[in-house]
Amino acid sequence: MIERLNLIENRYNEINNLLMQEDTLNDIKKSRELSIELSNLEEVVMAYRDYKKILSDMEESREMLKDSEIADFAKEELTRLSSEKELMEEKLKILLIPKDENDGKNVIMEIRGAAGGDEANIFAGDLFRMYQKYCENNGFKIEIVDYTEGASGGYAGIEFIVKGANAYSKLKYENGSHRVQRVPVTEANGRIQTSTATVLVMPEVEDVSIDINPNDLRIDVYCASGHGGQGVNTTPSAVRITHIPTNTVVTCQNERSQIQNKEQAMRVLRARLYEAKQREQDEKVGSERKSKIGTGDRSEKIRTYNYPQNRVTDHRIGYTTNNLDRVMNGALDDIIEALITEDQKRKLMGEEE
Repeated sequence: MIERLNLIENRYNEINNLLMQEDTLNDIKKSRELSIELSNLEEVVMAYRDYKKILSDMEESREMLKDSEIADFAKEELTRLSSEKELMEEKLKILLIPKDENDGKNVIMEIRGAAGGDEANIFAGDLFRMYQKYCENNGFKIEIVDYTEGASGGYAGIEFIVKGANAYSKLKYENGSHRVQRVPVTEANGRIQTSTATVLVMPEVEDVSIDINPNDLRIDVYCASGHGGQGVNTTPSAVRITHIPTNTVVTCQNERSQIQNKEQAMRVLRARLYEAKQREQDEKVGSERKSKIGTGDRSEKIRTYNYPQNRVTDHRIGYTTNNLDRVMNGALDDIIEALITEDQKRKLMGEEE
């Protein structure tokens, strides 16, 4: 571990020197890349320097033990520093876990009503509002790309972009099938019904991350529709893009202009193609995917929301909370933090193996 930390600190110092050189300052692209790399290394380097300070202080305390007048104080100080050393070593282990290159990116999410008919669509709407509240609480901004309303409320499907620092690092764990158990408003006999909605979470990717040939695209424009299918635009502003080789179809009608809708649709298309590419690579790797949290198949049941018992259970880590009302109002932090902790634990165990 120390060897790796020394290498990281040396690279950090090297980048700092490079960023002060005139040729780097004149190269905007290089300067930006180095600044990002520096930022990514900074937390590890600062923690390592704190760790080295603790080791230095411990050495001083050991020397103080030789002086009978201050030996008791030195003993107490050594005990305190030993505890700090252990905590810092655990922190450094976690910081050295390879980071997901997508963690800092914006997120493209899609929620769809699945099993359960109208109730599944209503639940999809509840999940969207839950994520809306969570994003508001964390300073993330939501932009709706496209949606289809359910006949009895909620959404048959809704697609949206979440913008904010490290949005993907938090929301990537929401990927999968979400199950609800409750008495639906559409149920006359008061029986509890189980329904599901699926959530797809994708990182927003840059143009350079995925190569799209313009000749592989079919772009259709049409008039956006509002409630009940009534035309809300007299000019064609809604956009449908089809990626012919993969038959991937993306629509966007939420922006005012055709140009804006096309830009949004292309962002979603890039994310979909990138996600498909990543899934293909993971399948080649095989069992590695099964050990991960938050990268499972969308059909995998990840969480149950039980309304009669006010309970939420995340099945991947066996986490249960009896605060469903708060969770549905956006209080997802405890669940997400538990998932992050378990993910880090599994990665540490994987490294040690």
